[in-house]
Amino acid sequence: MPEVAGGQPVRLVELSRRVLDAHLTREQQAQRYPRAKTNGELAVAASVKFYIPFIASETGQLINLGGGMFRLPTAEDVNEEDVEADAVDAGVADGVDDAADFDGWIYAFSFPAIQQPDRPFPIKVGKTAGEVESRVNSQCKQSGTFDNPVILGRWKVKRVGPMELAVHNVLKARGKWRQNVPGTEWFDTTLSEITEIIKFVGLQ
Repeated sequence: MPEVAGGQPVRLVELSRRVLDAHLTREQQAQRYPRAKTNGELAVAASVKFYIPFIASETGQLINLGGGMFRLPTAEDVNEEDVEADAVDAGVADGVDDAADFDGWIYAFSFPAIQQPDRPFPIKVGKTAGEVESRVNSQCKQSGTFDNPVILGRWKVKRVGPMELAVHNVLKARGKWRQNVPGTEWFDTTLSEITEIIKFVGLQ
């Protein structure tokens, strides 16, 4: 679409409607299907209009300007450290040995509204080869959150990709993974539990 390609801010829900109208009839858009995790049904059009902005933000393909407005990223939006960290993530996922050998940071962050002083609460556990603050701020900006993140902890580690995977797998084995939330790295856990896992894995 020319307005998107030209870098102009666009209202993504309006573009979504145009794409739906171009490829599906009104009857097809109105068809309903059962929700995967909850009771009730959802219309095809409503589902598409929800997931397009979500995927655009999560993948960084578009910049969320707020108020339903998006635009293509510019050079000013690209952080070299984030690019490096993404390259490490991709390399580890593809089994590239050089990427797996990167030193980096495991970090944990959450938001003030969901923090709990004496019991587990949702914490995102991720990795970066660059600065933790930059990585966390970039992730929150792309997902369009309205609260400032709180970095709970950071750990300098060897072979950051396998370390992150180990932490995730231990938390998943303990039943701590939050499946029904945006992103794949959220866990109902505590800072002390994450620290314990990292220390244990680091000794192996």
